[in-house]
Amino acid sequence: MLKTLSISNYVLIEKIELPLHDGFTVITGETGAGKSIMLGALSLILGNRSDVSALLDKSKKCIVEAEFRIAGYGMEELFNEYDVDYEDFTIIRREVLPTGKSRAFINDTPVNLNLLKQVTSRLIDIHSQHQNLLLGDKNFQLMVVDTVFGDASQIMDYKKMYVEYSELNREIDSLIEENDKQKADFDYIQFQFEQLNEANLKEGEVEELENELQQLTHAEEIKMSLSGVHELLNGEHQPALAALKEAKSVLEKIKGFLSEAEDLTERLEAAYIDLQDLADDVMRRSESVEYDPELIAVKQERLDQLNSLLHKHRVPDCAGLVALRDEYEEKLNRFSSFDEELDALKGKRDKIEKKLMKQADLLTRSRRSVFDIITQTILRQLSELGMEHARFEIRHKLLEKPGLNGQDEIVFMFSANKNGDLAPIDKVASGGEMSRLMLAIKALLSTSKGLPTIIFDEIDAGVSGEVADKMGRIMGEMAATLQVIAITHLPQIAVKGNHHLRVFKTDSKDKTISGITELNEDDRVVEIAKMLSGADLSDAALDNARALLQN
Repeated sequence: MLKTLSISNYVLIEKIELPLHDGFTVITGETGAGKSIMLGALSLILGNRSDVSALLDKSKKCIVEAEFRIAGYGMEELFNEYDVDYEDFTIIRREVLPTGKSRAFINDTPVNLNLLKQVTSRLIDIHSQHQNLLLGDKNFQLMVVDTVFGDASQIMDYKKMYVEYSELNREIDSLIEENDKQKADFDYIQFQFEQLNEANLKEGEVEELENELQQLTHAEEIKMSLSGVHELLNGEHQPALAALKEAKSVLEKIKGFLSEAEDLTERLEAAYIDLQDLADDVMRRSESVEYDPELIAVKQERLDQLNSLLHKHRVPDCAGLVALRDEYEEKLNRFSSFDEELDALKGKRDKIEKKLMKQADLLTRSRRSVFDIITQTILRQLSELGMEHARFEIRHKLLEKPGLNGQDEIVFMFSANKNGDLAPIDKVASGGEMSRLMLAIKALLSTSKGLPTIIFDEIDAGVSGEVADKMGRIMGEMAATLQVIAITHLPQIAVKGNHHLRVFKTDSKDKTISGITELNEDDRVVEIAKMLSGADLSDAALDNARALLQN
């Protein structure tokens, strides 16, 4: 339940600290005093959109803080999942900065609005007047039925299955679309693949061909250079090898006289062997180099072919051409295996569809099982609210195809008179009838949902007198199992509260401020009397107020 509410720097509120109680609390005050402002502040706690224009002092931040007693409502798992400290008395805070940004905290841990909404949606429900319009919404009507039958896991299992089923349908449609497109492009893809495949592509071939052509086109220059090197090493005129051999003979003559001569001789011998090997290698390479115009033409033609393909497909190298060839091949293979792949997906889809329809049928039976409970409960509540002859019926039909919420279309039918024709609620119910219907439904939902707190914002619109008295009585009965807070203009409802808060405005020279106070017994008499007769209090109005409160 909501234990305290603190609001600062919000619209007409400078700062208020509001203690709240178990049972039934009523909030009254003149029009424009600030009752809706309080709900606007509380909506920030529920994760609604923030607006910097709501700041009373635009240079300071707005802070709304609420303390909830959440023990016994199974919130521990949700808190642990998001790594938020769980406390039986949990404090939720929302701050709106002058920059327009906002921050949210649960027990001083920063949280996003998604988590904030998940937590507060399980703690509090605010019913405002415009929600009466939901009565004609089929999704709202379906939610009422689902809440009463109460097996959330059954609905979740169905929705997971439907998502999987829908995804398979999307895959099938995508595959068919892709295949249809490939049919139009098949000849093009086939031609491109064959051209690339017939080219016998090899990564790095362009660079290899360019090097080969460099050697072939400069064959004579290479051969002359290699021959010249061989001549210098082992030719007829002053060859380097002959000089080394002679130097070795000279050193051998002085080995007996110079100890270092033997080492020098060995080094010359090693150099001689290396140069001899080098000379032979140069000679072999020189003999292997031949100028071949026909081979040059073949290599150049191959290089031109590859360069043409590179330019055509706008890739930098042969690796890109190979990747492109493989891509075309994959598309052709996919095209050829289309029927098999499509059959596999359809088979998988059909299996899921059977399970889905079975789950949809189970969901339908679960929903239909609570129709009588909902109907009888609402009719009983409407009778207590002065609509003894009202008729209410839940009409159901199966949709041709299952949807995210099942295969059921549910319509709430209503007639205020026993001889009237049943019609959809939004087509026949007046404003006052809408209010009474919504109260009956909220009373039903509050017990099914297990919410700790419900706030009614002028749900009594369009009613008065004895009906208002009965609405107050129903809200009082609801307060036996949950915290009920009602904002009202009707004394018949206000007197039913266990606690009474009054919202008021004070004016100064430069500003208007809203405040709220809890009324004692005497103050309640005065407030109820004002609601009965206006600002001019009479003894009769005061006596009437006392009588209402005593009853």
